[in-house]
Amino acid sequence: MNPVAFKIFGIEVMWYGILIAIGVILGTILALREAERIGVGEDNLIDLLLFAIPLAVIGARIYYVVFTWDYYKENLKEIFHFRGGGLAIHGAIIAGIIVAVIFSRKRDIDFWKIADICAPSLALGQAIGRWGNYINQEAYGTPTDLPWGIMIDGVKVHPTFLYESIGDFLIFLFLIWYRRNKPKVSGEVFLLYIMLYSSLRFFIEGLRTDSLMLGPLRIAQLVSIIGIVVSLIYFNIRRKGKN
Repeated sequence: MNPVAFKIFGIEVMWYGILIAIGVILGTILALREAERIGVGEDNLIDLLLFAIPLAVIGARIYYVVFTWDYYKENLKEIFHFRGGGLAIHGAIIAGIIVAVIFSRKRDIDFWKIADICAPSLALGQAIGRWGNYINQEAYGTPTDLPWGIMIDGVKVHPTFLYESIGDFLIFLFLIWYRRNKPKVSGEVFLLYIMLYSSLRFFIEGLRTDSLMLGPLRIAQLVSIIGIVVSLIYFNIRRKGKN
């Protein structure tokens, strides 16, 4: 499939970018409804997203560049070539958290409430955005004989983009249900998102062939382990604080 959707004044518009934009729009609509429901205020959330979304993209790029520095140190101009690919979701999440923490302190808003509002939207956006990897023929896995494998360069491989997309969508549905029925204290929805996504990503990363590496370690798996441990600790701390 052609990764270019169409051209405007000679500029190629990529399907990947369109899918990410759709994920952002749908996620924003969902988050705004939740912000209104719990009384955080739509204006506050819009102000946050105006900072968080572009900085998350920058964070995703910085993360990718740091762990592929051997290439970029010889091609410094390519660092700013966002259209050439190279965004890492973990970098986006980390940048988004930093922005949300600073913003919530400036506005005197509970960070955990903001995080709970945004968590399902993140999972939904990721579920949609992963299809951009399929269009670009990237983020695929190791060879497989399974019937749902996809052909890449003449080899049948695991469609890891599909595994993650389905997993992200199931996480999204669970978080929506949990947010409506189960939380005992603010922050639980967000921490469950970190816990569940990190678990999903850890196993899927083991199948991928394009992992960012730190020596023999897959960075995404290492970050996922940290995410699981930290989210579990905070989950228990916040529940104990409520009792």
